[in-house]
Amino acid sequence: MTRNDEEAVSRFVERFAAELTEAGMQRMASRVFAALLASETASLTSAELSEQLRISPAAVSGAVRYLTQVGMVAREREPGTRRERYVLHNEIWYETFTRRDQVLIRWEKVLRDGADTLGPATAAGARTAETADFFAFLQDEMIAMMDRWRERKAARRTAGAAPGTETGAGAVTGAGPQD
Repeated sequence: MTRNDEEAVSRFVERFAAELTEAGMQRMASRVFAALLASETASLTSAELSEQLRISPAAVSGAVRYLTQVGMVAREREPGTRRERYVLHNEIWYETFTRRDQVLIRWEKVLRDGADTLGPATAAGARTAETADFFAFLQDEMIAMMDRWRERKAARRTAGAAPGTETGAGAVTGAGPQD
């Protein structure tokens, strides 16, 4: 990889990390995640992350701790060494949205209980029941959307298309699940 290529990758990593941070993820975790996503093997060691991102090993450790806790990264021991590699989960986006679906189920239940407690005849009860209905709707749509994603991914594999290479109205842009 040329120096210009490395600089372009670094700019992408920082840009995507900034977007993740803006969406609420911790800054260092965003940078580490983006670096892993942009790596050819979807895995890097602590030393590689420190060097690439110009951060301390302690910063890498803290970011990886967060990313493993939220299920976005796994630790794997390099065969024959004591060194660990940090690896993106295969299907990271699918797993993330599936976990979000579980949150929606819990929120919907709590909101339905709250609507019953507040009473359907009250403004607060009606508002809470509508919010529960919204989360139920999101859950149904998420399930249908994930089914469509699996179908699309299978069709791309069958056609031999690389992820992100489609064109037209249904084009895939940005990062998607790792194959």
